[in-house]
Formats: sequence, C-alpha cells, structure tokens
Amino acid sequence: MGVTRRTTMHETGPAAAPRRVTVLGSTGSVGVRTLQLLEGQAERGAFAVEALVANRNAALLAEQARRVGARLAVVADPDAYAELRAALSGTGIEAAAGPGAVVEAARRPADWVMAAIVGAAGLASTLAAIERGCIVALANKEALVCAGALVMQAVRRHGATLLPVDSEHNAIFQVFDRAAPESVERLILTASGGPFRSLPLSAMRAIQPEQALAHPVWSMGAKISVDSATMMNKGLEHIEAAYLFPVPPERIEVLVHPQSIVHSLVGYVDGSVLAQLGTPDMRIPIAHTLAWPRRMAAPTERLDLAKLGSLTFEAPDLLRFPALRLAREALAAGAAVPAILNAANEEAVRLFLERRIGFLAIAEVVEQVLHSLGAPRADALPDLLALDAEARAEAKRFAAAVAA
Repeated sequence: MGVTRRTTMHETGPAAAPRRVTVLGSTGSVGVRTLQLLEGQAERGAFAVEALVANRNAALLAEQARRVGARLAVVADPDAYAELRAALSGTGIEAAAGPGAVVEAARRPADWVMAAIVGAAGLASTLAAIERGCIVALANKEALVCAGALVMQAVRRHGATLLPVDSEHNAIFQVFDRAAPESVERLILTASGGPFRSLPLSAMRAIQPEQALAHPVWSMGAKISVDSATMMNKGLEHIEAAYLFPVPPERIEVLVHPQSIVHSLVGYVDGSVLAQLGTPDMRIPIAHTLAWPRRMAAPTERLDLAKLGSLTFEAPDLLRFPALRLAREALAAGAAVPAILNAANEEAVRLFLERRIGFLAIAEVVEQVLHSLGAPRADALPDLLALDAEARAEAKRFAAAVAA
C-alpha cells in the first residue's frame, strides 16, 4: 500500500519540532480544507508551512501564504506571477511561477506533502515529492491512474509514505489489515451516484454543465463534480485502489450509497465486513493523513446515526453510467490504457464544461479514443506525457465529429 512506518519529530510530544508541510493545489477544494485544518492547529505549533502551490489564483494564494506564514508561494501559470509577487511584496515570502517551480516546490524540505493538483498536471510534482521520501497525502487520483506502476516503484525505491486522501481510499486504509492482507477477500468502494442517479436515461442527453456541477452531497471542483456525475470518478478510484491495496482488481466492487456516510468497506475471508463511517466532509480524511499515525481534532459535524435513521445501498447502473465500465476495461487491458482513459476523459470533461459536447458524449468520446489508440506501453514519464497529449488530441478530434 505504499505505507512505510516512519517516526517523525511530530510524534515525540508537545515539545517536538513542528511537522513541516507543503500543499500542492492549495486554492482547490482539498487545499482550502487542508489550510483550514492547519490554521485551526496554529496555536499548538504542530505544523509549519514550507510551500503553497496554485494554478493561477494569485490573489487567494497570496492571502493563504500570508495567513499561514508560508516560506514559498508558487503559481503554475507564469502570467499570474506579477500579481503574486506584488501581493507578497514586503512579506518576506518567496514567490515563483511556472511548471518547473511547481516541481521544485514539491522538492522543498517538507515532512508532509499534500498532492492535490487535479488531473495529470499533478503527476510530475507528486513524483518529485515521493522522491524526497517524505509522507505524501495523495488527493490526486490521476497520478496513480496515469502512472500507477511508476508511482509505486518510486514509493518503494525512496522509502516514501503514501497516504490516500480520497474519502473512499482513506476509509479502506483505516480498516484494512495491513499485517495480514491475505485475510482480505474484497474491497467495496461506495459512490453517491451523483445528481443523475435516478434521472431517466432519455433525459440525460440534455444535461447542462450547471446541473452536473450541482452535486447533492459533496462540494468539489468542476472537473471532479462532472466525474462524479458520470461516475468516471468511481472508475478512476477503482484503478487507484488496485495500485494502493494488494487485492486483485476483480475483487474490487462499487456500491451506490446516496447518503455518503459509509465511505467504503473491506470484506474479510471470515465473512466480516468492516466499514469507515463519517459525515461527508473532506476534512476528516485530510486530518487523518495530516496527523498520521496519530489523530487530531477536526471541526467537523459529528455523525448522528439515530438522526439519519437509515442508510441505503444499490448496485450501479452500467447502462446509465458507461464510464464505470470503461475504467474497468482500461484496468483489465493494462499497459498505458488507464493513462489514455484519464487523458481522454479530462479533455472530454473540459469540452462539456465549455458546452462543445453533450453530457453523454463524454463517455462516447472516451470510448472512441480507447479503441483508436489501443494498448501501447509507456514505462517512463516522458512517454506517458507524450501519450497523454496524443489521447487529448484524439479526444478533440472525436468530439468535433460528435458535435458536428
């Protein structure tokens, strides 16, 4: 599972040096919640912020850096550098910009790195953090989807600790018997089903971006919200789980659970099923990884099962959500097919949000790209990036045909 037991100064008691942290993707939904937790711990002096990285929101990034006293703030978009530098003038906080600066930020001396840059764009910085051998809290599922073998090899080679932040994988991590993995029979990932779980299939072709972004339970960024609406997010999580946990892919299941209270389950050979429950708040899994191997207090709503009254479950509808089937097929095909799946999906989601293709066309475009590119191998990062670009180009081509 990429977990190496590490003893850090953070564990030795109140007088210990603070755990130094870096947040890659600090202005996104996971990054914002991570900073909320860090600010809540400020009086204890348990954490110190080394670097914050954002895409292009220089104003929010500068505000965050000032609030938490970061040493470095980086925008990936060079065009946002002047605004960031001006906003940090006189603070003593270093400013930088560009993709190279993002990777360098990941290499800064931090004990714990939140990898929350969405999509394939977060792969290089995630690998850079892993190569430092630190604790990496992985919120970027695409890193494992695109380059699972590469990432896990790096974890082993550099002695890093990889902790899953996605609520589903974090739930499995919390109840998985790492001392006896052979006792695990199956993994069950839960899914909310998104906003269109009960919408007639005939009505789904007319879905607009605003509808897809209105998730009934979770508050997430645009890309992740659309992935939840198509259930591609659960397909990507299926692939991610196959790399994170020593369980064969055919023994990883998906179960629709609209209340999003049971975040995932682990079934054991004796028939026992262990589950992790909690309110649908990303601060819970973030806090778990931030304080690991201990636990820390988090200002989250406490679960009241009596108030909830009942929890429901159902099998996913693969006709309504073909993206889940496509992800399973990509995992079974192996090679670099999951990377192709991810790139085509990212491009198709972007085109949908720009109203250039319809909702159902997202999965249609992805499937066409998978058939077009086959199952090539890509064993090194440059090869993966080249294949990623090719898959995106193919997605644009097919999307143009669909929209014509």
